[in-house]
Amino acid sequence: MDDDKHGIILEKSFGFAVRIVKLYKFLVENKKEFVLSKQILKSGTSIGANVEEAHGGISTPDFSNKISIAYKEGKETKYWLRLLHETEYIDKEMFESLFSDCEELNKILFSIIKTTRIKNK
Repeated sequence: MDDDKHGIILEKSFGFAVRIVKLYKFLVENKKEFVLSKQILKSGTSIGANVEEAHGGISTPDFSNKISIAYKEGKETKYWLRLLHETEYIDKEMFESLFSDCEELNKILFSIIKTTRIKNK
């Protein structure tokens, strides 16, 4: 992967993880919600952690596997965000902002997955 995409996905996934940690703190401190908040904390921060691991991968299949896991964690995070919104733990503005960021991450990750698969053929 080129250095531009490398830097962008690392930066965006880390920034998203920071937002998820802040969401977790908000849910626990202000909403007294302890179950769903833990779920979104795990999946939302796992995206960036897997991106970091992918870039330290020892082979192309290792890289591809970690990026795929990051993508799946992004899909799971979108589920938790929708659930938190529909159950009125987060308002529409917070939901739309986080969901949009997660969707952007997933589009980048999916693009990386496709590019990696094409290069391996």
